[in-house]
Amino acid sequence: MAKVLGVGGVMFKADDPVAVREWYARVLGFEVTAWGGVAFPHPTVGKVAWSVSKLDSDNFAPSAAPFMINYIVDDMDGVLARVKAEGVDLVGEPMNDNTYGRFAWLMDPAGVKVELWEPAKA
Repeated sequence: MAKVLGVGGVMFKADDPVAVREWYARVLGFEVTAWGGVAFPHPTVGKVAWSVSKLDSDNFAPSAAPFMINYIVDDMDGVLARVKAEGVDLVGEPMNDNTYGRFAWLMDPAGVKVELWEPAKA
């Protein structure tokens, strides 16, 4: 049966795409290529989530964007140290979930809420 296998990418607009790309490279370690994007290998851990929230949901607050981006990380402590070193504030406190793993949130310079997720160890 023909079906969708998962999310193949995240694309969005920003007033200053060059500055946003540079921020992601500096703060989260993205390896931005010459074509201006990143090609991640498919993760060997975790799953790709898809969900729809009500219009009045505050799930993406404080962002005004109607979406949030989740990135799987391999070392939450290391990523958060990098985020802190770049002077980026977290949105709320990081969370540990015994079932799903560790989560943390921040805002990118385009005003998009970013969720970092280190999946629980099997």
